Amino acid sequence: MKKSHKNYFVNLIFPAVLFGSVTGAFTSLIVNLYKFCAKHIVHFSETGYHYVSEHLWLLPILMLAFFGLALLFSAIYKKIPNLRGGGIPTSIGILQGIFTFKWLRNLIGIFFMSLVSFFIGVPLGTEGPSVQMGTAIGCGTTNLFAKKHKAWGRYSMTGGACAGFYTATGAPISGIMFAIEEAHQRVSPMIIITAATSVMFAGLTNEVVAPLLGVSTNLIPELDLPILSVKEIWLPLLVGVVLGLFAVVFLKYHNAMDKFMDKKFSNNSALRIFIVFALTLVCGIVSISFVSTGHELMLSLLEGKMVLWLLVAVLIVRSTLTLMANTAGVTGGIFLPLLALGAVLAAITGNVCVDYLGVDSKYYQVILVLGITACIAGMMKMPLTAIFFAVEALSCHQNIVYVIITATVAYFITELFQVNSINDYVIENRSERMHEGKVEKTGTITVTVKENSFADEKEIRDIFWPVGTFILSVKRHDEVHGHGAHGLSAGDLLQIRYTSYDEKQTMEEIEAIVGKQ
Repeated sequence: MKKSHKNYFVNLIFPAVLFGSVTGAFTSLIVNLYKFCAKHIVHFSETGYHYVSEHLWLLPILMLAFFGLALLFSAIYKKIPNLRGGGIPTSIGILQGIFTFKWLRNLIGIFFMSLVSFFIGVPLGTEGPSVQMGTAIGCGTTNLFAKKHKAWGRYSMTGGACAGFYTATGAPISGIMFAIEEAHQRVSPMIIITAATSVMFAGLTNEVVAPLLGVSTNLIPELDLPILSVKEIWLPLLVGVVLGLFAVVFLKYHNAMDKFMDKKFSNNSALRIFIVFALTLVCGIVSISFVSTGHELMLSLLEGKMVLWLLVAVLIVRSTLTLMANTAGVTGGIFLPLLALGAVLAAITGNVCVDYLGVDSKYYQVILVLGITACIAGMMKMPLTAIFFAVEALSCHQNIVYVIITATVAYFITELFQVNSINDYVIENRSERMHEGKVEKTGTITVTVKENSFADEKEIRDIFWPVGTFILSVKRHDEVHGHGAHGLSAGDLLQIRYTSYDEKQTMEEIEAIVGKQ
């Protein structure tokens, strides 16, 4: 099908750039404000823990206050379920059409409830809420400015998620790769245009807003890392193996923790949350390294070595607390805490290499950033995003080959043991609970692509069809083509097979794409 340049611009390029730019700018504005609030609240929380550790009589009072907050969190979660748990898996589920949400109350809820989590000191991060807020802003953009064009919603939300990731981490290309590799797991011109536009306008807004609010645009300050030579190739191999095996254990530990919490406290959400808050309080009094977002922990590890026994203790305690918080559904991100765990295990590996294997101490920081890279590739199973992130956020451009080796090895090990990423597990588990007791229906329908509809003059691959649908054939002028054979145009008859828990909603989504039938 030969496309009209005018229609191609009006139906694809213009709206993608328009929605992407508005979403990116507003996401940057909100997320920078959020980072400003989070920075001060985290600092206040860490100061508070030092104070409480010297005034233990405050412990019972805080326990009572945390119990009240747990009741409040539980009540809010019943009204707004998508505020539960990590922001990234929630956003991925929304972008893939698995979950639905109310954008404004989700935006407000994730903003304030995650800040409360940081105040308590729960080991969760800012990047997940930033991605989820970007997703909500993307939805709000189309709802407010293009209510009649609902099919653009998931594209605008994708741009918002990418802009949120970039603003939170300072890694623009990684933000775009997040959409391609993790959120949608495919390459499409529409995804790239919308995501790149959102990230670009978020970056421009960051340059203005971040200095005004006094927040950093980078997750980690630029590092001056030494360049590894071929004779040190065993170091990235070792880090990849160690972090890959840890990812396998960690992901299995997550599954076991989720089943345990569900079995023991399935009908008592408030108690699950309170247990997390109470354990966080106790562990935070022992050492602030056990709690909080993990950002300061990563920075301190990069600045100097920590004693081996404390690193092991931090790894065990933070792993358990982070997983408990995630399975209990406490609002906050898991991306940054996982990076902190990767840094801790890499620091243990680095200490052993320097102290016992004769490795030059100048390579200690290199081992740490390779460990963080392997963590993204292994636990989240995003090897390409991990490589770009290492170059953009971890100053690894001169060690790119060794970054690729580390990410590949860690990812290969998780594939070898056939474990799902933490995001996939959370989405699958939440989807099963959401549809529990419902009957899934399967059917086949034939629809006509209407003139000037969203699908008109677009490729099948570029369209976000409702989850559970598959295009069986396209009929044009009595010629039948298989799925994906060509682009669509007005008058085409589509035979669509669907599997859905809500046939009415599925049909509404299809009509938003092909036009009212």
